[in-house]
Amino acid sequence: MKVLFLNPFHGGSHRAFAEAWARHSRHSFTLVTMPARFWKWRMRGAALHFARKVADPGGFDALVVTDLMSLSDLRAMWGSACPPALAYFHENQLSYPLPPGESMDYQFGFTDITTALAARRVLFNSQFQHDAFFASLPGFIGMMPECRPKWVVEAIRSRAGVLHPGVDLPAGDPDLRPLDATLPPLVVWNHRWEFDKNPPAFFAALDAVRARGVEFRLALLGENFQVVPKEFLAARERYGDRVVQYGFAESRPAYLDWLRQGTVAVSTAGQENFGMAMVEAARLGCRPLLPDRLSYPEVIPEEFHRDCLYRDAADLVERLAAILSRRPATDGCDPGDPRGPGGAGGPGGLRHRLAAAMERYLWGRVAPRFDGALDEVAAERGGSNS
Repeated sequence: MKVLFLNPFHGGSHRAFAEAWARHSRHSFTLVTMPARFWKWRMRGAALHFARKVADPGGFDALVVTDLMSLSDLRAMWGSACPPALAYFHENQLSYPLPPGESMDYQFGFTDITTALAARRVLFNSQFQHDAFFASLPGFIGMMPECRPKWVVEAIRSRAGVLHPGVDLPAGDPDLRPLDATLPPLVVWNHRWEFDKNPPAFFAALDAVRARGVEFRLALLGENFQVVPKEFLAARERYGDRVVQYGFAESRPAYLDWLRQGTVAVSTAGQENFGMAMVEAARLGCRPLLPDRLSYPEVIPEEFHRDCLYRDAADLVERLAAILSRRPATDGCDPGDPRGPGGAGGPGGLRHRLAAAMERYLWGRVAPRFDGALDEVAAERGGSNS
């Protein structure tokens, strides 16, 4: 099939998802994009841009859009030339946390609703996000003073499903490298430098670990779309030579190389609908240390919960200190020694078992399921989106 993918925010995980699906699909993709900035204006106006940017939408068998644009606006302008659409929700504005001091712009929530109604198929990137969306939807509609369209809940649910995104890494043996025992362990932050990833909690945990006299190095990876947050500026000054990487890696191979060197990748996120960065880290031998909430208990197989999920801030500090000093945590979890063949880093150890478990998320595994969803959408070409 000929597939048109419109990506209004072509950066970070949104870009990785679009480009990897296009590479791994059995279909022929045409990717039309906009830069990854001004997300609010993308939701308001990207449809107007794409309506004129694509000369012949009727020449495609299927359309893919993300949640950061109004599919209903686009369909109104393209009319019968609009291909049947699949909407992929990386996030949604009904359950997404607001930055401090910011109030909800209700129009973004309604854009999510009308985009979902305008699509043949709506896919969420995790069961966690799916459930959060439908838990928020009735209350959101209930804020309307009258004429509440309660029917939209079941109308959207009837076309909704869940497909975890893939990560674009090689299949087969991940060939984990031994970590350099002559250097302090490397702590990796590989998230966006934004409020919803809760960097203050991360740096507070590092401060507590450092106060115990535990040595470590620090790689502050991830994208920053606006002004550098003050927490990162302060951390660069406070940790000095411990910071061995500060900012977005110069290339994807360079980024992956940092993950291969990492001892532990930490998340303190207040919002996470999937966690592609943590899957990449685990696949390359960098142990994830994640809160026991959000999408993480869904994405990390249950057999690894005890070793990878922490309960609260105090538990994070205890587990992080244990991993970095290579001693058992107080709850008996074995941090393992990621260096030698006899510890968690050897064959059959935690690093290798985690890396093998992450193969389920490789694009070579998940692309056929995404293509199958497109097949279902395109099969109804002559029908109605309603």
